[in-house]
This record gives sequence, structure tokens and C-alpha cells, in this order.
Amino acid sequence: MNFEVIELNDPNWNKLVKSCKAYDFHHTSCFHMIELQEKQKAILFTISGHEALICLPLIIRPIEGSSLYDATSVYGYSGPIITMDVDDLSEEYITYFQKKFKQFCNEQNIISVFSRLHPLINQSELFNEFGELVDLNKTVSIDLTIPVDEQRRAFRKSLKSELNQLRRFGYTVEETIDKHEIDSFINIYHSTMDKLGASDNYYFGKEYFHSFLSNHDFKTKLLVAKFDGEIVAGAIFTIVGNILQYHLAGTNQEFAHKAPMKLILDEARLLGTSLGLKHLHLGGGVGGEDTDSLFRFKAAFSKNFYQFSVWKMIVDKEKYNELVEKKGLTNSDSNFFPLYRLTS
Repeated sequence: MNFEVIELNDPNWNKLVKSCKAYDFHHTSCFHMIELQEKQKAILFTISGHEALICLPLIIRPIEGSSLYDATSVYGYSGPIITMDVDDLSEEYITYFQKKFKQFCNEQNIISVFSRLHPLINQSELFNEFGELVDLNKTVSIDLTIPVDEQRRAFRKSLKSELNQLRRFGYTVEETIDKHEIDSFINIYHSTMDKLGASDNYYFGKEYFHSFLSNHDFKTKLLVAKFDGEIVAGAIFTIVGNILQYHLAGTNQEFAHKAPMKLILDEARLLGTSLGLKHLHLGGGVGGEDTDSLFRFKAAFSKNFYQFSVWKMIVDKEKYNELVEKKGLTNSDSNFFPLYRLTS
């Protein structure tokens, strides 16, 4: 058994990721490159041996005013991926992974680690008695392996009539790769974030969208809803393995009362089914909630709910607590992690 740390520009990054049994676009080098901010470094921590390959992508961040670092995951659903089912890994192999990872963190002055996990990929066994697993909200996924009529029968009753009404009124959905239409979608997306009062984390420049849609690591689809030839809503989807992922979306506020996004999601499930995919993963609500309007909107399409969890680990408790105290905080002040990065 041995471990290796793969750098972002190493072509082996994607080769190793794509050899795993299940992965998503969040694990690819391209997405890490897009997400990377100044002074940050992306790595792929790998363990390989007779049993399996384990890959854990992370972003290493310097901690301001110190010689210390912490590690986090990209925005979205990440966590470790493996070339076999995690349940089939031996205890010895998992222990080796944990030991080598902690050793790596200590050598690199990484005092804490945070990673969002993927609701559709079984990852939790790797973290038994290793840091803390926290269950947050549920996510919604449409089962694309069943016939489309059966998928539709699972819809909330009101959703079916709303979809019929949108089609009757002349709303249509199409895929676009046109630069001007992409820019129109970007403007709609930003207006939607303004309306929602979204945090800075949800704002991306035009370059982000164009890089994302033209990348070579994974397939993307931009579906737009139109009314009288005008784009009134749009959503970016990714296709990786058997997963169609709903990524970023926005609706022109003048048409929000008609909710054309419902039609986009309905057409996306038909597309995913025709491509032989297994899941249309819609994600969850805002801020870890299962009761907000976004979650209720998604749950109208399916009652297939999956657990979204995060993994937290304090590698060096003494140094972690020192940083928390410097901020004038205590570990009981908030569930935010790492606490020393909490801003008012």
C-alpha cells in the first residue's frame, strides 16, 4: 500500500478519478481549476494497494497571519471516491488511509479539514471514528431507470397541471450553445441571486460560466426556457457517469410567477432518461433546510430523498483552539467550521 499526492496540473488526476466506481464533476481537475482562488492549492490525495484506489480531492488554504493551513472541498458534492464499494474495504485498509492522511496533514501544517460529501456516493465508512460526520439536509433525485410515465406519476398533482399549462401557453425548452444566449442566461442567473439576497459564494463571473460549459473533463448542457422567442429561465446540467446533475439556474423575475424552471426540469428528466442515465439529482434546499421553498419546489418532482452530509476533522486541536481564541470566540459559539474562519 502506498499514498501519493497528485498536483492539479498532473494528467493522472483525471485518469485516477475516472477509474473510480462512481464520481462526479466536482472531483475533476477542471472543476478544481475553475474553483481555485488566489493563494490556494488543489490536491488529489490517493491511497493505492491490493484492495483499491482511494482518491480524496481537496483545496489547501493558507490561514492568514500564520504559517498554518486548512483543507476544504470545492463548492458542491465532493468527498472521497473509490474503485470499489466502500463497504467491501477491509478495516485494515481504511485504517491505513486514515493514518496516512493524518500524517500528510501534520507534515503540511494542515490543522483542520472540511469536506462536503456526495449524497449519491457511499463514502461514510471511510470516516468511522475519524473526525466527525454531520448529517445536514436531504437532497432530491429523480429515478431515471423507471419508465417516464411512472416518473411522472410520482409528481405532486399540482405540478402535472402546471406543466401542462406552461406547454399550452407556448413555453418551450431547448438546449443552447450560443454565446449570446449563454450571456443572457448569466444575466438572468445574477438577477436571480440578487433577488434571493444570495451570499458572494453564489456569484460567478462570465468567465466561470463559459469555462464550465466548454470544459473537456465532463459533459454539460445549458437548457433554456423560452416564451415568444425570449429566454425566460435557464439551468446548467452536468453529465458524469450515470448522474445528470442540476447545477446552476435562474429565472427572469418578470416570468417567475409562471415558474418556467419546472418545465426545464421536466425536459431534463426526459433527456436523462433518453440518454440511459440513472439519476437526475436536483440537490436540496438553501442552507441545509428541508422545509424551505426551494426544497419543496424540488420535492414536487420526486420523493427519492438522499442524505447530504459533511465531514469535519480537527487535526491539531491545540493550534485550532489558539486560532479560535484569537478571534475572541469559543467552540460553543457556532456550528460553523472551521470556527476561526467565521466572519461577522
